[in-house]
Amino acid sequence: MSRIGKMPIEIPAGVDVKIDGSTVTVKTGQMTLTQVVHSDMAVAVEDKKIIVSRPSDSKEHKALHGLTRSLINNMVVGVSKGFAKNLDINGVGFKAQKQGNKLVLNLGYSHPIEMVEPAGITLEVPAPNKVIVKGADKQLVGETAAKIRAFRLPDAYKGKGVKYDFEVLKLKEGKTGAKGAKGKK
Repeated sequence: MSRIGKMPIEIPAGVDVKIDGSTVTVKTGQMTLTQVVHSDMAVAVEDKKIIVSRPSDSKEHKALHGLTRSLINNMVVGVSKGFAKNLDINGVGFKAQKQGNKLVLNLGYSHPIEMVEPAGITLEVPAPNKVIVKGADKQLVGETAAKIRAFRLPDAYKGKGVKYDFEVLKLKEGKTGAKGAKGKK
């Protein structure tokens, strides 16, 4: 049996879980997340726990078992605690600022980059060189953070650009010995 798939999901207080056929809806207050799971997977709520089971031990069902459990668990964690990704901006003159519901980034281009907050996502700028992406949907938080990072990927030589706070850049060494190698062939 799948080690991840067989673990029950605890339902925290204040979180409502509704299962309608193959559609799982997790709700708390104003936040609602919905996920359509594979029709072969059986999802049930028993004693404040969500249990996912599979019909057979085929390779496909084993993979779907763990995936389904993880997707439902991410919804429960998302509506109860939420997810966040922190981004750091490195570079002279590079900065971020919030204007209404828009994130304005100056990343060394001839124009500022404006990005409107997607629905369900909150963008915070605690400092000009830090951006925090928050939301209930783990996939949407990661996708939004990746889009912001893609505006200016970290440079391999100077480390300038947008990077995740946990990311460690291994900077490359610049050209050396170019003067001595010029005359040799």
